[in-house]
Parts: sequence; C-alpha cells; structure tokens
Amino acid sequence: MIARESRFSPAGFAARMQAERLRREEEAAAHDVPAEAGGGEFARLADDMRAYLSAPHGLGEEERRRYGETLNRAVLGYAQEREQVLAVITDRLIRLRIHEAAGLQHPYQSLAEALFAEVIGLNVLELVLADKEGLEEIQVVGERIFIVRDGKTMPSAYRFDSVREVERIQQNLVLYNNDRINPRKRWAEVMLRDGSRVTMTGFGFTACPTLTIRFYTVKSFSLDALCSPTYRTMNARLKEMLMAALDARFNIVIIGATNSGKTNLMKALIAELPDEERIITIEGRFEMMLGRDFPAKNVVEYESEEDDPIHRSDQAFKLALRQSPQRIIHAEIRDSDANIYVRACTRGHSGSMTTVHAGRLEDVPEAITDMCMLDGRGMNAERLAKRITEYVAELGIEMRYLNGRRVVSRLGELYWENGQARVKDWAVYNAALDDWVYPSRPSARASAKLAGTGALHE
Repeated sequence: MIARESRFSPAGFAARMQAERLRREEEAAAHDVPAEAGGGEFARLADDMRAYLSAPHGLGEEERRRYGETLNRAVLGYAQEREQVLAVITDRLIRLRIHEAAGLQHPYQSLAEALFAEVIGLNVLELVLADKEGLEEIQVVGERIFIVRDGKTMPSAYRFDSVREVERIQQNLVLYNNDRINPRKRWAEVMLRDGSRVTMTGFGFTACPTLTIRFYTVKSFSLDALCSPTYRTMNARLKEMLMAALDARFNIVIIGATNSGKTNLMKALIAELPDEERIITIEGRFEMMLGRDFPAKNVVEYESEEDDPIHRSDQAFKLALRQSPQRIIHAEIRDSDANIYVRACTRGHSGSMTTVHAGRLEDVPEAITDMCMLDGRGMNAERLAKRITEYVAELGIEMRYLNGRRVVSRLGELYWENGQARVKDWAVYNAALDDWVYPSRPSARASAKLAGTGALHE
C-alpha cells in the first residue's frame, strides 16, 4: 500500500524555519560568548525577573490593571513608568541578596539596569524614542525601522541587528498582558488606556516579525485652534459652516487616510456641543477620551469587542438606543454595525457623526450599503444607497495631509440624482492657492435646515 503524501502546511513550514533559524543563532551566540561570561546565570535571572514582573501585583482588579499598564508603558519608553519598574527590579534583587551575576560583563552601572534592559528595554528603539517630539508611530519590519512623525513616514537612521531582538520585545509585551505569540498564535495586540496601541505579528504569519507602535496623539482641539496659523486645518469661514451644520443637526460622515486628522476634527466638533446634550460614543478602542477631556459633558462611552458576541458594537448600539441619546458618535462604521447605525440615523437621532473608509465623498453611500448588505438581508441596494445618502451621510467632510499639515480638503452636501450619489461642494481646499474656495451654495433642502444660522448665506 502506497503511503499517502502528507499535506504541505505553510504554518508548519514557517514554524520549522523559525526553529532552525533560532537554533543557528543560539549556536553562533554560544561560540561568541564563553561559559565563564555568566551568560547562563544572567539568562536564568532574566527569566526569573520576567516571571516575577508578569505575576499579578495588587489586591484588587483595578490595582492589578494599573500595574499591568505600568509595565506596558515602561516597555514603550515612558520615563516615569520605567523608573518605577527599575525600582521594582532593584528591590527584587535586594530581597534575593543578588548583587551581580558571576563573571557577567555588561555595559550598565548595575545588574538591575542590565536586567531592565533585557526584560523591559527596546534595544535600538531606545534611540528612536529619545526624540519623541511629533512621533506618532514606529513601524518595525524585520530588522528595518520606519517612523511616522507629523504625518510623514520615513526610514529611521537605526535598525535592529537581528530579528531576535524584535521577537524578544514582542515576548515581553505579550507576557505582561497574559497573551502569547508563538507558532500556534502568531499575532497579538496591546492597548494602553491612553489610546496608544501595539500590533505585532510573528514569523510565519508575516514574512518576518513586525511591530507597529502607534502612540496616542489625539489632542483636545477647539475649532478656533484648528483655524489658527499653527494648524490651519480650516479657516474662519469654514469653521462657521461647521458650526452651522452642528446647530442644524446634520448627520456628518468624515473620511480620510490614517493620521489625516479625522479624530482630532471629530473631537473639536464635539467640543462645540452643549455640555448637557446626551452623547453616546461607540469605539473599537477608546481613542477620543471624551470623558477625560470633557468631564462636564453628558457622555456615555462604549468600547466594543468584535470577537466577543456579548460586547460587539451591534450590542452596544442596542443598549445605546435605550439610553436617550441626542447624538450618536460612532468612531468608525464596520460591517457588523452598519445596519444599526443607518437605522439610528433614520429614526430621529440627527446630528450624529461617524467615519468611513472611502476614497471620495461620492463613494460613502456605496461603501455603507455594501456593509449593510453583508448580513444577508433581502434589501434593494439602490433604495438603501439613496436612503443612506439622504439621511446618514447628509454632510461629508474629507480630511487630507497636504502641504505639510492636516486640512479639511472638502466639505460637501451629499444628494441623490439619477440613481447615484453626488456631492455639492460647499468648500474645497485649493493647494495652489493654499486656501479654500466655495463652489456651491447649499441646496433648498439644506437651506431649510440651516434657516436661522446665517453662516452659509454670506
């Protein structure tokens, strides 16, 4: 009987390749570092310290959560938390009466600092983090490092000597979050309370290990600040248009690429709303931090989890609609909640805001329609797109990174004509003039909603 040929497994092959690569690197390291150098004892101490740090610390859930947050922030380079963790390591060594690892040579002033560099340190990323001014994101692909600063992506002057260091950083991050990244699960995410997050993938899921650190840079701006010469995201006339749209309770959709300023603008619009208005926000991850930045506002913030059927965004919507919302702020429409958001906007919750991934404002209704159709309901796509155009995406704002700054590139009224969505541009940014032009006036329908504001009739 001929044996059946075993089926090729990409995951298994990747795991074998990674194991072989690690074995070769370990053999090379063993030849470079003599046994008397104390490498074995130091490795044992490092493993012991990782286990100690990752063990639950604190009497209650909130205290343990704060401790885990401290570890994460320390790994990501926050100075205050790093001092706290170094103190914990030093205290641990004192309690164990360990002062040095026999024969170990290291460039640090103390064994505690050497252990800190191993279990917390970021290797060459320490040099990248030395200049955090304007730093929005660090992107690691294998040994290569890219940085995003003030909206621009560029190669870093530094790089890792080996992907082993990238994998060590990954293991530190997942360990301190009771997670894992290994040949069976080759990805992980870490989220900090301030909105910063880390996304990592392992060898075999991606061609090489990756690490993306996105720092929380969303600030609480006012529309006046966005009009200032420092930002020039808009001008005074555009600000008055947006204020009029808020007063008239248009449903607003914001589009734009990553780091184009969508969340900053949304927060600036929310800042202009009366504090007593009941606002419900639904986010996949807390980014806007309205409760922190606007403590006087009547706001309920939901953080949904798509992998948890009990706490998905559609469940958050169902609860939110029972909490007397006057405006619903949805960070980003996704497949599972598109239908519910459309129903909310068409059943009296005017003045709501969301963001959508779309290339142009004209594409927004079709993008939302496609998401609504995914749940398998028998709906007429054209009728649904018309409904979304007229009630969900009444006003569209497009954000772009142009001429070295984030700008409102378009403000337009969406309307339905001849079986497709069209846009009447109220304001468009002209890069050649470095200013805004105003091609169209509001439609009769929009003018009726704006009656009494006066801002769009100059």
